[in-house]
Amino acid sequence: MEVEFILYVSDQNKSKIFYEKVLEAEAILNVPGMTEFMLHTNVKLGLMPEQNIHNILADKTPHPKSGNGIPRCELYLKVAYINSYVERALDAGAKMVSEAADHDWGDRVCYLADPDGHIIAFAESIG
Repeated sequence: MEVEFILYVSDQNKSKIFYEKVLEAEAILNVPGMTEFMLHTNVKLGLMPEQNIHNILADKTPHPKSGNGIPRCELYLKVAYINSYVERALDAGAKMVSEAADHDWGDRVCYLADPDGHIIAFAESIG
């Protein structure tokens, strides 16, 4: 099985640049309408322009831009050391949502928002 999580973005190129900086990775696909990053074996992150998904879904759902800035999901990325990811994200234009803190599920987590308001959580094990 291959898994891909797709974020709907207002500006595909801006989001591509943001995630390249944050992930320190080149996009494995970058064509009009879709950018993809390989996060792990068989796990990808996709970036699709809001208008493209709106064209696919037509009038069956509200336009994705009506939800910009409203957290509806989070991208939870477990990494060895969160500080470098947090610094890169802030340098790339992320907004701090919650400073790094230890949580009872065994992770130290920092929550940020990407340029479209999608929540990114960088987590490292504390136990």
